[in-house]
Amino acid sequence: MALTGRTALLAALGALVTGLLLPSWAGIGAVTGAILLGVAVDLVLAAPVRALRITRGGDTTVRLGEPAAVELTVTNPSGRPLRARIRDAWAPSAWRPGTGIAASRHTLRVPGHERRRATTVLTPTRRGDHHAHRVTVRSLGPLGLAGRQGSHLVPWTVRALPPFTSRKHLPSRLARLRELDGRTSVLTRGQGTEFDSLREYLPGDDVRSIDWRASARRQTVAVRTWRPERDRHILIVLDTGRTSAGRVGDAPRLDASLDAALLLTALATKAGDRVDLLAHDLRKRASLAGRSPNEILPAFTTAMAVLEPALYETDMRSLVATALKMAPHRSLIVLLTGLDAAPAEDGLLPLLPLLTKRHEVVLASVSDPHLAELAAGRGSVEAVYGAAAAEQTRADRRRTADRLTHAGITVLDAPPASVAPALADAYLALKAAGRL
Repeated sequence: MALTGRTALLAALGALVTGLLLPSWAGIGAVTGAILLGVAVDLVLAAPVRALRITRGGDTTVRLGEPAAVELTVTNPSGRPLRARIRDAWAPSAWRPGTGIAASRHTLRVPGHERRRATTVLTPTRRGDHHAHRVTVRSLGPLGLAGRQGSHLVPWTVRALPPFTSRKHLPSRLARLRELDGRTSVLTRGQGTEFDSLREYLPGDDVRSIDWRASARRQTVAVRTWRPERDRHILIVLDTGRTSAGRVGDAPRLDASLDAALLLTALATKAGDRVDLLAHDLRKRASLAGRSPNEILPAFTTAMAVLEPALYETDMRSLVATALKMAPHRSLIVLLTGLDAAPAEDGLLPLLPLLTKRHEVVLASVSDPHLAELAAGRGSVEAVYGAAAAEQTRADRRRTADRLTHAGITVLDAPPASVAPALADAYLALKAAGRL
């Protein structure tokens, strides 16, 4: 049994009126009896809660920050009309702050032997799976004084996918890719180019591209044009260890790394390259390989949605060994990790020869733009200490990046909003230079 606020209000008003007009125990008893009678009538006439049949439908996936609609279908098998107040319980991270209470409450009227729908609109604030807990129904009587209450377990899961905010950079990078891919011929030569076509020599062309046999047949100087090879293999390695948990702004570094990986995947797929994914800390967290071009981006997005940073140091030896197994032939290995001095210099640097011996390696790291603000701080003792600490951190990152560069890899260190386009530009630069 559930009493409503209306019951308490009527009891208070009844006691007040009785005390003023009928100051006797008999009057108070009469009012109390009337209220109890109304409560009993409501309990008898309220539709049963346990007999209700509740099902769900609607969205199962949504981009982080976008709304997802989940429908509740309430079927009333009894002959009594259902006047219901419903609470659809989800985890707090399924709601935008300040909206959960209003969005989870519904009021429904369901005639006997009929059904009605209510829609719960979720706006997840964290990646991953968000689970429904239970649906609590309060069935009120016609007077609204009392009712029946119970809960139903109605499972449902909505997966919040990475938002892919760097998608806006894709059109401009695709335009540059088309220039490299033969629509505008390029004259670079190297391991990453293949013969495209012949055309007449123009002043400024590389003389090494002259095809002398074709020139003799044509009786004019002909040059070979080259385009970047397709079907190259790219392995994206996500470090999900301790350094990926550090927050930059409102999100962990891992989220910016995921965004960069998605942009590179979309771009490389359009270029005709094969892209695989590895997420690793102490052990392998996710591994996707051999997906078709149409499946790659959805599969990567779904797998990345449930990745969470681990609060311990990454086992770099295991990570490198797993990456080499997934890339047995020459590949571009993109390592999304941190530039913290100790993990990079002690863990990764000694293992780099194993990677650079056969593969092209790019390391992309997410920097904190707040360090620049701290480094410029003056005016107080605290600000000066903060500036010194920030400058020391930046110097350590530069030293680590220099050591990694000298070891033969391409190092990118950019803030969250810039790391994705910077990685895409590095990929295009490698193609243009014939290194991929």
